[in-house]
Amino acid sequence: MTLAQAPLLTNGATHSAQTFRMMIRDLSRGSEGVTEGNDLKVTPLTVPAGGVLVGDGSGIIRGRAASWQGHYTAYNIGTEQVPIAPTGATARADLVVLRVQDPEYEGNQDPAQDPVVFFDVVSGVSATATAPPAGYSAIPLARINLPANTGTVTAAMITDLRRIANPRRERILRTSFPSELSTLKYSDNKWHTWPAAARWSIPIPSWAASMKVVTTFAGLRMTKADVYAAMQNVIAAEKGQNTVIDDDQGSQTRRSTIVLADNLTVPAVLRGTTQSLFVQTYMSKIETGDLSVDGSTSLICDVEFTEGLI
Repeated sequence: MTLAQAPLLTNGATHSAQTFRMMIRDLSRGSEGVTEGNDLKVTPLTVPAGGVLVGDGSGIIRGRAASWQGHYTAYNIGTEQVPIAPTGATARADLVVLRVQDPEYEGNQDPAQDPVVFFDVVSGVSATATAPPAGYSAIPLARINLPANTGTVTAAMITDLRRIANPRRERILRTSFPSELSTLKYSDNKWHTWPAAARWSIPIPSWAASMKVVTTFAGLRMTKADVYAAMQNVIAAEKGQNTVIDDDQGSQTRRSTIVLADNLTVPAVLRGTTQSLFVQTYMSKIETGDLSVDGSTSLICDVEFTEGLI
């Protein structure tokens, strides 16, 4: 195939539909799927019956009927009811997909009056199927696993198969430097919100489904005796794992680098809000050493949010 002519948006040129499909391919980086985490979600009917609802949203579909067919965009405003046939004496699995049939490559639809993009049900697939059959220009939305002799689709029968074409990511980097010595002494076997310098205001994107949090203490100070302690990231009611500090270097003053790292789910109630992310520290009575931060301690908080299905 020769180099396509003319380049998109060349003044005076005529541009084919394929030129625009290839632009969609380039802008989507060759990916396909739904656009955002809550797009085109499949749910039962309001009163469960023989069908499902597909919610509003949009998606990108790669054409598979021909080489270099390009990608398509499609959107749904509101909800659309998709019928699901009842089962007989045996169980059955169906795929609900968003499908394109471009008459330039397949089918005989007239785009002026016939639907060329539609919600389709691929019936009788494997009970573990996650993708449309080979050759389908379609993206999967959900699998419906129907028991035998069933005409009603419930939420428990629906497996969400959506994939976000290009999930958004946002990274926030915060630093802190204690202005004076702050010491947390051993003795109580309790958690303390410490150090005060390890607290940052974090805006949470409305689309975030998960977050990675890495908090680093460079130059954490230990004195008096051996130290046994634990540290933990906290944001709202979400707590990270315990990172243990088990130091057996005696009574001299020494410093160490401690890293707290967590993968946390972002609950719906936190999306679109600003929350305090802080560190809490547990001091054990097992050892009698103290922890401190001072002007020679650097605190770094690195947070990355990732979009996911909602």
